[in-house]
Amino acid sequence: MGASQSQEPQFQLHSQHHQHQQQQQQEQQPQPHEPVRRVSWSLSPEGNTKSSKNTTKMVNNVNETQPSMPVKPWNFQGAIPHNYEHILKDADSPKYWVEKKSNSNCFVLYARALSITWAENQNYWKWEQQKEESGTMIELAKLKKVCWLEVHGKFEIGMVSPGVLYQVSFTVMLKDSAEGWEFPINVRLVLPGGRKQEHRENLIEKSRERWIEVRVGEFVASEKDVGEMEISMYEYEGGIWKTGLIIQGVAIKPKN
Repeated sequence: MGASQSQEPQFQLHSQHHQHQQQQQQEQQPQPHEPVRRVSWSLSPEGNTKSSKNTTKMVNNVNETQPSMPVKPWNFQGAIPHNYEHILKDADSPKYWVEKKSNSNCFVLYARALSITWAENQNYWKWEQQKEESGTMIELAKLKKVCWLEVHGKFEIGMVSPGVLYQVSFTVMLKDSAEGWEFPINVRLVLPGGRKQEHRENLIEKSRERWIEVRVGEFVASEKDVGEMEISMYEYEGGIWKTGLIIQGVAIKPKN
């Protein structure tokens, strides 16, 4: 997906005092207080989409309520996937489909469902709409510049199929113009009960101008597992300004 390079927002300065304040803000990004978590999820079993009831999206800072669409009847070949009816009834479910080979549940948490530090500050991030092949409109988080990169997501582990090896990954793109990725980023998966997987990924070695999956961790859930897992990506110790990253979301699907 080609995306035009984001332009810095222009502000009319009314005094030299304001100009001095803006220059100081650009030189040092303040430490964040609380990431913003926005939920805008859709439900999609094998191409049949269902917008969440009373789903609200922010487009250009204006609330727009999307009407719900009925899910078409789906004929399974074999057993009904784990928690299928519960997932369909859940108005806050993420994008959902079933992998036919293993009959396992698959999910995507889009960027709007994640907590991204400074995501609503137009100096640092920009939100851009994109239409998927299914016709569903989603929003991408496009990084302008930050030195404090911090992204978190949460997901109920009881929604995945038990006994299946799952892989959790961030789906991202680096533009050709991306800079500031000399320091590896940290990725972390914390499962219910405190089980943790954490490692570093060197984005500077990744392909540019195409979607890539940054692996966070793997797990196998049992039917007794309950609670939320937490998925994180962060880097704020290097102090380098980063640019050119686009976040689509987090994929939770069986490992191939």
